[in-house]
Amino acid sequence: MGLRLEPTARQVRLAVELRRLREAAGLKAREAAALLGVSSTQINQIEYGHSGVSEKRLRSLAAHYACMDEVFIDALVAMATDRTRGWWEKYRAQLPSAFLDLAELEHHATYRADVECLHVPGLLQTEDYARAVFAYRVPELPADDLELRVRHRVERRVIIERPTPVPYEAVIHEAALRIRVSDRAAARAQLTHILELSEADHISVRVIPFDRDGFAGAWNTMMLSGGAVPKLDSAQRDGPEGTALVDSEAQLGALRTLFRKLEGESLNPDRSRDFINRLAKEL
Repeated sequence: MGLRLEPTARQVRLAVELRRLREAAGLKAREAAALLGVSSTQINQIEYGHSGVSEKRLRSLAAHYACMDEVFIDALVAMATDRTRGWWEKYRAQLPSAFLDLAELEHHATYRADVECLHVPGLLQTEDYARAVFAYRVPELPADDLELRVRHRVERRVIIERPTPVPYEAVIHEAALRIRVSDRAAARAQLTHILELSEADHISVRVIPFDRDGFAGAWNTMMLSGGAVPKLDSAQRDGPEGTALVDSEAQLGALRTLFRKLEGESLNPDRSRDFINRLAKEL
């Protein structure tokens, strides 16, 4: 098997978890290599996602690392042996790898949650809304590249529209619902689209209104994605250098707590639907 030149975020996450297990066991890479009878270079390649790892070798590593969490080990094995080539693969070499990584992450997610204060979450965006967002980029995208991004964003909705959909919750600030990224008709269509989606049992949309006292969290934007076990949850946050995936247990714990805080400051789903319906009628 050749080395991977550009491992996916999922492959890197598996590699990170194996490195964390080794470090928790107090072993150096060369010591782990000796236990398996391989070179330390091979261990390094596995731990940076540049090489795959078989189920047999992964379970052997877990045993040497004294990991007793069988459910966690099984989840890692599933990640290591997964050969899924999803719909996002057709965009490889056409879109930045981050787009494909997000689609793959969502495909395997056990739940998804978003917090947005300035834009409608991507999974809820209409085609016109997404096109307006991507068209605002400077420098402008070539027409073909823009349409690729729009199609990819629309196709991501498969996880909440398929026969076995992923449970999804969105917390959206009123500002995001009122900002017109396009024209009045597109804004009305976007609100109507959110209302239609929110009728599904597996989708919960909650709104934080402008008149909510004590809300100082407008800077918070996050995406939470559930892994096969909580240890494998992921989060994505926007920052000055762009978006970044978060996978450390401490940071994930803080983001889960922050999400619950923001959720508590929002209207419940029924009141949120009424709120969005009123906004749509104002347009």
